[in-house]
Amino acid sequence: MRPLHRLLAALALACGLALPAAANPAPGAGPVVAAGDRLVLDARDALRRGDPRALAEAQRRLEPLVHPLAAWVDLWELQPRLRSVTEDEVEPVLQRWRGSFVEHRLRVDWLLELGRRRDWGGFERELARLARPDGSRELACYALVAEHLRGRELRAAARAAWLAQRETDDGCHLLARTLLRAGVFTPADVWARARLLVEQQREAAARQAVTVLEPAAGNGAANWWSQPEAVLDRRARERQPPGELDALALARLAASDPDRAAQRLEAGLGAALPAQAAAWAWGQTARWSALRLQPQALDRYAVAAALARRVGDGGAPALSDDTWAWQLRAALRTQPTAWARVREAVAAMSEAGRADPAWVYWDARAALALAPRGAAGDAARAAAQAALEGIATRMDFYGKLAAEALGRSAALPPAPPPLTAAELAAAQQQPGLTRALHLLALGLRSEGVREWNFSLHGLSDRELRAAAQLACAREVWDRCIHASERTRDEIDLAQRFPTPFRDAIVERARASGVDPALVFGLIRQESRFVREARSHVGASGLMQLMPATARAVAQRLGLALTPQTIDDLGTNLALGTAYLRQRLDDFGGSAPLAAAAYNAGPAPPRRWRAGPPLEPAMWAETIPFGETRDYVKKVLSNAAYYAVLLRGEPLLLGTRLGPAIGAPAAPGPAAAQAAVRAPP
Repeated sequence: MRPLHRLLAALALACGLALPAAANPAPGAGPVVAAGDRLVLDARDALRRGDPRALAEAQRRLEPLVHPLAAWVDLWELQPRLRSVTEDEVEPVLQRWRGSFVEHRLRVDWLLELGRRRDWGGFERELARLARPDGSRELACYALVAEHLRGRELRAAARAAWLAQRETDDGCHLLARTLLRAGVFTPADVWARARLLVEQQREAAARQAVTVLEPAAGNGAANWWSQPEAVLDRRARERQPPGELDALALARLAASDPDRAAQRLEAGLGAALPAQAAAWAWGQTARWSALRLQPQALDRYAVAAALARRVGDGGAPALSDDTWAWQLRAALRTQPTAWARVREAVAAMSEAGRADPAWVYWDARAALALAPRGAAGDAARAAAQAALEGIATRMDFYGKLAAEALGRSAALPPAPPPLTAAELAAAQQQPGLTRALHLLALGLRSEGVREWNFSLHGLSDRELRAAAQLACAREVWDRCIHASERTRDEIDLAQRFPTPFRDAIVERARASGVDPALVFGLIRQESRFVREARSHVGASGLMQLMPATARAVAQRLGLALTPQTIDDLGTNLALGTAYLRQRLDDFGGSAPLAAAAYNAGPAPPRRWRAGPPLEPAMWAETIPFGETRDYVKKVLSNAAYYAVLLRGEPLLLGTRLGPAIGAPAAPGPAAAQAAVRAPP
């Protein structure tokens, strides 16, 4: 397989190569390693401070110790200098750590630097040495530029790479400009990515994409993102023919005021835009109406769909899968459910989009609801049931719902054969895994996670289970779960849903009147049982409490609290379970609403439950915040497994979702308490 094809395969998540054996020594024990650990930490601190002299000194002192993490120190010393080094400085480090994550990371970084230098000969030589596919989209774009300069035809691959990149970068920007000049790309290809980036709220990348065709959009017209209506007015005054930039500005206007965007489209701008741009602008107006839970959403989708049908596909559909997904969600919130509009949305998606278990489930539900009674509907019902059967063995939210829609509880995976002593010993001797655990033990979490994930590449199910067991034995629970989740046929529930701190969690959950299974499900999603976990917004501990939340709950409970005690196991559990109990009381015992409030705060779920009562699964799928929507589904799916592991209950999700969710008053805290308190 050629290097470019390996890159594209990685981006498609289609294949990979096995990790070659590393030449590095395995971690030892005793005072030499202990002394070396201090030098590794000194080197990392020097990197953070931007102190190259201190880093070089730590590297010099570490070298004679033959430390297992010396590769990382070499990487830290060289990475900041890549803009100015030569191949003669990079190659010895690559050879020294051949087969390791550090070699892979450094080789990718060096390839990116060669691309920035436009050294295509050096780039292609180095790319041929890349032993494993890499997911860097920028690297894939550089590789495509090099292929193009060799005269190879690559429009389809280049367009896919261009559309997939969500960040600002040099490589994909260069690819677009190069292929546009060569006539391989058309302006429509460039605008297609700009539209996707606007949908995804990627401001910097969207601005960069627009400048490929309209350099002035980086200057005078730059406020099309932040002041879209002013730009629309100015372009109208200057009598500029409405075009793609107007469509982008309309989408930005819809993000803040979909009604105003619809008014402008109806007032003539929609008719003046190019056909595909008009369909997309209406689609974005409809999408933001759905995100705001507005009743006009489906009417606006009808306009967008009609325009999209007139345009056709032509390799560039006017509406994205995500836009169609929001029509489906808007249809679910319409009561009685607009099942025909659910099916319309799924049918309009790409083949990959239609395969999403969520849309398989709702399309099957819609087919069952619309099937004629009696023999006339038998074929439709059989097809819908077959679709549900196709996802009913999945271990996620919709797998369980599909099984229950078929009239049974989801099946637990069979227990796999025990690992042998030889298999466990092989995991303990795998250099990448031991380096990863060593890094994690030193508190170098980012480095340890990357080393661990790299080392799992290409492992069989049994090797993955052995790696998971190694992490579990070291109480590195997040890596245990991560390795276990990668197995396909051999599934060890104790690894995938571990129960560390079981006595403490069960005791605190029961003291707060909360089902321990729900607490375990929440912790697994929040922190993966990492006691020292820190989020980018400042949440900490097993239950990922924000400081302000922790202080408020502690004051209510009469607990003394300091920043140092928030992460204490008992304190974090006491505060977290009390806060979860408070959210359950706020929402009448509804676990979906309480989970949403735990993640997003109590105010948004109060807005989201406005309207007629919905099935809890419908309500969860229509949560406007993507992170919260995913969070609620995963917490409740986790909790169903923990109910099995803790109490031997049947694997059922529907009963955990509770009654319909909507505007009518839910039962008060006293009535709800019995439904959510742990059984004796």
